[in-house]
Amino acid sequence: MLAIPTTRGSRFSAISGAEAAAVRCLAALVWIAWFSVQPAMAGVMDTKHNLSASGPGTVRAEKEGRVCIFCHTPHMGGMTEGLWWNRSDSTATYIPYDSPTMHAKVGQPTGSSKLCLSCHDGTVALGKVLSEKREIGMVGGVRFMPKGAARLGTDLSDDHPVSFDYDDILVKENTELVDPSTLVDEVRLDPFGQLQCTSCHDPHDKGFGKFLVAPLERSALCLVCHDKKAWPSSAHAVSEAKWNGSEPDPWPDSDLDTVARNACANCHRSHSAPGNVWNLNYEVEEDNCLVCHNGQVAATDIESEIAALSYHPVELTSDIHNPDEDATLPLDDHVECTDCHNPHEATSDDSARAPYVKGALKGVSGLTAEGRMVERASFEYEICFKCHAQFSMTEPAISRQILENDKRLQFDPNGPSFHPVEAYGTNPNVPSLLPPYNETTIIYCTDCHSSDAGPGAGGSRPAGPHGSAYKFLLEREYNTLDEVDYKFTLYDLCYKCHSEQSILNDESFRGHRLHIVEENTPCSVCHDPHGISSSQGNFTNNSNLMNFDVSTVSPAVGSGVMDFEDLGDFKGRCYLLCHGEDHDPLEY
Repeated sequence: MLAIPTTRGSRFSAISGAEAAAVRCLAALVWIAWFSVQPAMAGVMDTKHNLSASGPGTVRAEKEGRVCIFCHTPHMGGMTEGLWWNRSDSTATYIPYDSPTMHAKVGQPTGSSKLCLSCHDGTVALGKVLSEKREIGMVGGVRFMPKGAARLGTDLSDDHPVSFDYDDILVKENTELVDPSTLVDEVRLDPFGQLQCTSCHDPHDKGFGKFLVAPLERSALCLVCHDKKAWPSSAHAVSEAKWNGSEPDPWPDSDLDTVARNACANCHRSHSAPGNVWNLNYEVEEDNCLVCHNGQVAATDIESEIAALSYHPVELTSDIHNPDEDATLPLDDHVECTDCHNPHEATSDDSARAPYVKGALKGVSGLTAEGRMVERASFEYEICFKCHAQFSMTEPAISRQILENDKRLQFDPNGPSFHPVEAYGTNPNVPSLLPPYNETTIIYCTDCHSSDAGPGAGGSRPAGPHGSAYKFLLEREYNTLDEVDYKFTLYDLCYKCHSEQSILNDESFRGHRLHIVEENTPCSVCHDPHGISSSQGNFTNNSNLMNFDVSTVSPAVGSGVMDFEDLGDFKGRCYLLCHGEDHDPLEY
């Protein structure tokens, strides 16, 4: 049934015709030995592959009563590519599967895959068999495979790849494939070590549905070859969540009723996948997530979150994201769900403490504090740095005296001051901190950037920076506009960690109340909430997150200087002009 692949024909170009014939004969004998151990063909009688007049399907012959004739003939004269094969080869040129993470080299179909396509590509008449002089007539005048799921066409870019070498070399390049020597009996490579249609399908047996050699439930078939390392404990492998019945149906082609039972099929399909890169169920990447994460299967309604005022705009780009992308190089601006979430590893385990990665972010690549790409981020901030570091995909929100948009540099523990995301801060005296925070606390980026109605804000909405009613994707309100009448809620984000009473009692700076309440000056006019880079700032002028907003603050009139000077614990002086007040300097 398997030919010497045409792509390998060059191996025999230097041998004689007799030698070539002997090699082909040997190949046929090898195939005979392999094929002879396949399950008995009797099972084909009650399947759609019985195209005889007695067949159970709508596509069947008008009169022909022989069952096997549509594929096989007992006479070797009918053989073209393989043992007893009774069909003409398709002369079509195919578009093979490809993806940015594809390690195998996939060319034109060979072997049993080529034979299967002699019906399933829709270019060769079903009744055109080599052993008959005339084409066998089919019911209703049907000649070719009707349009539908079984007709794959000649564009195989939306189908699971076939006709590639599955060997030790491939497994070394793709460590998420099992060793070919350990494949179970049901899933077989062909005699040349290639994966073919018949690796997953037995054309004579529909016992598992769709002529599969193993069940799809809980991805039993997929996991024979694919070794997603943390998959067994992932949410998509263990969740017993069910669809609530509201449209759209997340599993239109499945009779399985839970996330765990559908497993890989939650997101992927093997044939005619709309999202042909990675065989996704939907062409638009985020739709593969939101069909369940809309509150109709998953408990969390992410679809509503990304409809908020401020959100990660996953819908703005398509076909840009690549799991192997390198954030140390300029990238096309984009954000997709899988930039932050690995659907093969994500769990609901939130037990990790800052700065380590929580379960929802497990198995995602990251950019380290040193600027190196890593396949698996160890710290949450490394995931954020992929988009918000040296090639930041966002513009600075405030015009500052020192302008730096690289969060990796702003949070650098060697800098003069920073919010403690990578390491605890440089200031050992912060009297305003509320329990459980103290001077040795480390926080997550998502302690500030998160849903405004999530757990961190005392709500029941999903956690994380999917969407927020507040600008900058902030969990709570953070006013940055000057001269807005003071009220507690304007600085709700700051007061999550810092005591309003301590701040307005001037326990750390005697002018806090004057500036915030009486002058209606927002925190952001003086303080840069992320931090100041060590290459741009210093410990004298930029301690305490000092970095003036130049839309409000300007140089002092007399000296022309705009600076803060740290003079020790709770001491300092300012040179600046703000709200008509000239500090040249003003010391406290």
